[in-house]
Amino acid sequence: MTQSALFWNPNGFELDALGSKKYLRATDGDTPYISVSIRMLSIDTPEVHYPGNAKPARQDDKLKQLADWIAQDKVPIHADLAQHLHARLDTGSAGSLQGTQGEQASDYFKQLVDVRLSRPNSNRKRTTYIHVGDQAFDQYGRLLAYMAPNYSRTERDTMSRLDKATFNLLMIKSGWAASFPIFPSLPKHADMNLMREVGEAACENKLGAWSNPHMLTGYEFRMCVRLYDISSKLQQGKKLSSNEKNAWISRYCVDMTTREIFYPQDYHKVKPYNRVFIWSRDVKQAVAELNLFPAG
Repeated sequence: MTQSALFWNPNGFELDALGSKKYLRATDGDTPYISVSIRMLSIDTPEVHYPGNAKPARQDDKLKQLADWIAQDKVPIHADLAQHLHARLDTGSAGSLQGTQGEQASDYFKQLVDVRLSRPNSNRKRTTYIHVGDQAFDQYGRLLAYMAPNYSRTERDTMSRLDKATFNLLMIKSGWAASFPIFPSLPKHADMNLMREVGEAACENKLGAWSNPHMLTGYEFRMCVRLYDISSKLQQGKKLSSNEKNAWISRYCVDMTTREIFYPQDYHKVKPYNRVFIWSRDVKQAVAELNLFPAG
């Protein structure tokens, strides 16, 4: 059998697995189209379903119980973070509030897309511009990206940076999303400053989800659900290692205005709109590339 005489084995690179995706159509023999969901970078909205497909309201009793355990000092949490979270959990409706705000955020986003993709004097919708981050896909096969209306060059020449903002930024501006940049997929410096500016305005003026003093950001809600699960095991007398006890919170937090880096349980010491998060595996790289130094 005749074989190729070319011995070439390029290293190439491997993208994260996309998992199972719906086939949509094909335009020719080598160009199929599939459906891909997008996880919008640098933002986090309240949850509509968590954990899994469960409604957040189903966590009400558990989070109230967590508040009681916190008051009794039965939870692996630092005292100052416990104080920050306790009043929010003690309402007995932390999950219901999360779900309600999640639905409101979803409704707002749909309205925002409808308005921003509309063309003046035309029934045709604009296309969208997608900018992918340093990591292309997350563990669920979602594309990690910034998403914006696609404007013509003529339009862009007459627009300010805010006028042509991404939907990511506009959700922060509305108050229905908390800023949630995670190293290394960070916005450019000018975009980071604009994100911080609109985030501060939304938070300080109590827009969107910030209007309720008992709100939990999406990432706080998820970590509290995990904390309940761990605390429940401890109440049952199960022996957990230090790593297992602290598995509910693992991202370090940086104050983007001072370059100080805080331990995971100290994230609340940074204003919500100044936070940049770093996975523990990326801390060494982030400290070197961003010139960070320990808080305190």
